Amino acid sequence: MSMKNFKNSVLTITGGSGSFGNAVLERFLDSDIKEIRIFSRDEKKQDDMRKLYSNNKIKFYIGDVRDYNSVLNVIRGSDYVFHSAALKQVPSCEFFPMEAVKTNVYGTENVLEASINANVKKVVCLSTDKAVYPINAMGISKAMMEKVVIAKSRATDSTMICGTRYGNVMASRGSVIPLFANQLISKKPLTITNPDMTRFMMTLTDAVDLVVYAFNNGNSGDIFVQKAPATTIKILISAMKDLLDCCAIEDKIIGTRHGEKLYEALLSKEEMMVAEDLGDYYRVPPDMRDLNYSKFIEKGEINLSNIEEYTSHNTERLDQEGMKKLLLKLEFFRTLVETGKYVEPLK
Repeated sequence: MSMKNFKNSVLTITGGSGSFGNAVLERFLDSDIKEIRIFSRDEKKQDDMRKLYSNNKIKFYIGDVRDYNSVLNVIRGSDYVFHSAALKQVPSCEFFPMEAVKTNVYGTENVLEASINANVKKVVCLSTDKAVYPINAMGISKAMMEKVVIAKSRATDSTMICGTRYGNVMASRGSVIPLFANQLISKKPLTITNPDMTRFMMTLTDAVDLVVYAFNNGNSGDIFVQKAPATTIKILISAMKDLLDCCAIEDKIIGTRHGEKLYEALLSKEEMMVAEDLGDYYRVPPDMRDLNYSKFIEKGEINLSNIEEYTSHNTERLDQEGMKKLLLKLEFFRTLVETGKYVEPLK
C-alpha cells in the first residue's frame, strides 16, 4: 500500500498506544513521513513504546479524546489524523454504556471538530462490524460515531473525513486468540461462549491496509469495508489446538456473554444497495440529502428482500487448514508454536 502521500507530513493517531497504533508505527517508521504523534491516556503503554522504538519521528502526547483542549493540543499542526481511540470491549460497555458514549461518540466529535478547526487535510475514523444492526452498547455507540462522521463530513469542505469498518482483529488487545493461546499453553480448559459463532478474521496488517486505502481513495462521508474471511469459533479452536499439539485439552462452554451476536455484519442490506464493489473493498457513499425531503421522490427501486447483508455467515468461510495458515501470520503465535512459550502480544 503506497506511503507516498504521507511524505514530509505529520500524522496523529488517537488511541495510538493500542494495537492499531503499534501496527501503524511498524508500517510507517521507515517511510518518508516527518512525524507520528501518539495520543492516548495510557502513560505505561506510551513508555513501553518509547523504549521499544526509540525513534525521534515519534512524539507522545498524554490526553483523552473526551477533553477537547487536549485533543486540539495534539492535532494542531497535524496534516492527517487516524482516529482509533475507543472503548471496544462489549461486556464493559454493556455495564457502563455512558462511558462508551463519552469516548466513542463525544470523543469522535472532539477529534473531528479539532481537526476542522486546525485545518487538518484528512481524517480516517475506525469503526467496527458491531455498528451494523447493533444490539450492544459498544455497537450502538460506534453506530452513532459513524453518524457523527457523516454529519461532520457535510459541515466542511476543507477537511476530508471518512471512515473504515472492520471485524475481529486477530491478536489485538483483549481479543480471543491470545486468551485461548494462554489457556492452551497453561493446560486450562478453553472458555467458549458458543462454538457455532462466526467471526470475521483480519490481521493488524489488514487493518492498516484498509485505513491507508480509505486515506488514498476516500471522499468525505465514505465508509470503507475490506472483504474478509470468517470462521467459526469451533474451527478456530481446532486449528489452535492442532498447531500447539493440545488436542486433549477440554472445552468449557460458558454461554453467550452480554451483548454478543451469533454472527457479525460488515454491511447492512441497505448499505449493500448503494455499496460500490472495488475488488478487495466495498465503498459505501454517504446519503448527502439535506432536511428538505420534499425535493426528493421516494420510491423503491430495489427490493430489499433480494439483497443480502455482508456477514460472517455468508462471506468466505475458512476451514481448519485455512485458519492455521492465518494464525501462523501472527508473530506471537509463530513464536508459541516454535518455542512452546507464551509471550503476551505487545499490542
